[in-house]
Amino acid sequence: MELTSRQEIIVEIVKESGPITGEQIAERLSLTRATLRPDLAILTMAGYLDARPRVGYFYTGKSGNQMLAEKVKNITVNEYQSRPVVVQESASVYDAICTMFLEDVGTLFVVDKHITLVGVLSRKDLLRASLGKQALESIPVSIIMTRMPNITVCKQDDLIIEVANKLIEKQIDGLPIVVEVEYGSRFEVVGRITKTNITALLVDLANDEVI
Repeated sequence: MELTSRQEIIVEIVKESGPITGEQIAERLSLTRATLRPDLAILTMAGYLDARPRVGYFYTGKSGNQMLAEKVKNITVNEYQSRPVVVQESASVYDAICTMFLEDVGTLFVVDKHITLVGVLSRKDLLRASLGKQALESIPVSIIMTRMPNITVCKQDDLIIEVANKLIEKQIDGLPIVVEVEYGSRFEVVGRITKTNITALLVDLANDEVI
């Protein structure tokens, strides 16, 4: 976040003289405590300052980059997830291509009749299948999809930075967000997290819109 000139002066005062009370800071600036209160609240919430009852404010020693890193490391998947786009495992490759085009997504999640995750389809999977001479209407997606347990998944309370690392490591566009139906063996898809979601987070950070 970008500090005002007064907030920068407050940080310097606390850095040099902390711990220091709000009244003492206000006196140094020839301001009332009430006038200073919003600035102190912002600096405390942003992490530049910390406060202790009956002691006062002190400088945390954290740089802007450190505070940004801490903020990012506390953001969970559920804060930026999107609606999942799924197809039945009995659907044809042609149907999957149409769904991907109409929904404007890069990954489809394949489910069985119990609505549990059984596979993932990427653009590359569908492109590879379309290069053959077989009729796409007659090829079920179950033949070309990536199957469990070779699917990387995440959960809503996972940290988004960990998911971003998985996207980079696996070189994939997105991950299914799941809940366990049977411990460690069957999953229901409840969302998706993609490179677009990560980009939205980046934009919010740049606009200082992440709480």
